[in-house]
Amino acid sequence: MDARQLGYFLAIVDHGGFGRAADHLLVAQPSLSQAMAGLERELGVKLFVRAGRGVTLTDAGTQLVAPARRVLRELDDATQVVRSAKGLRRGTVTLVTMPSPGIEPLTSIMTDFTAAWPAMTVDVAGVFTPEEVVETVLAGTAEIGLLGSSGQPYTGNLAVKHIEDQPLVLISPADSGLSPGDVVGRRDLSGLRLIVSQRGSLMRQLVDEVLASGTDVHIAAEVAHRTSILPLVLSGVGHAVMPSSWNSIATAVGAEVRRIDPGSVLRVAAVWREGSVTPGARAFLDVLDRYVAPSE
Repeated sequence: MDARQLGYFLAIVDHGGFGRAADHLLVAQPSLSQAMAGLERELGVKLFVRAGRGVTLTDAGTQLVAPARRVLRELDDATQVVRSAKGLRRGTVTLVTMPSPGIEPLTSIMTDFTAAWPAMTVDVAGVFTPEEVVETVLAGTAEIGLLGSSGQPYTGNLAVKHIEDQPLVLISPADSGLSPGDVVGRRDLSGLRLIVSQRGSLMRQLVDEVLASGTDVHIAAEVAHRTSILPLVLSGVGHAVMPSSWNSIATAVGAEVRRIDPGSVLRVAAVWREGSVTPGARAFLDVLDRYVAPSE
């Protein structure tokens, strides 16, 4: 088994078939098929079952995905460190984040990280639930995950670092007519039109908790993609309850922001696989530690 075979294997997994993987790798499909046949002979198991133009992973193939990603990432990191001049680390740190932590604290942490390690690349994937963050890190697709939850999320055997609590705020269109001030009571939400995430999402759960006290509001819109919420607020469709990570963006484009009292919070944490952290990821976690330190 060698790195080339593992790279071919993951390309087939990621692109859903031999043909698309061969196009991506710029190799002939027979060469790709021959390499996979050799890997299967060496391992003594089938990794794929062909299904039309695509493929399906066997149980053995599924088990190989995460270790293969880790091996290739560690090889790449080792290569980049050896090639680096004057001790600078080159390479890629892979992250996965939910939408709100993907605004803050990710922006602040990445700003400091890229200033300290300008030769590094940060590759950030996006998901919508804490479970997806954990699954992505456990699978080896990302080294570090940023998640937000209303309580203590399940994190398996991953290392966990609490970063911050983000209070929920009410984001309103300009000249909303609400009473002046930086705080709004839950009862003051009565009668408002709200733009919310779809049922089952974490943000919808947090909104429902705020409204559980009996506040009478009208759900004006349910949207799957959180990036649609702020434009809808600015257009006057309604108000939105969001974590405070959205404050700077909302105020910069002219929206009104008020803290909700009594409030709920989004608990933001980082997760990673202890014992398999590459130097680049370790450097990112060091910057994350410095971000957290002033609040501890």
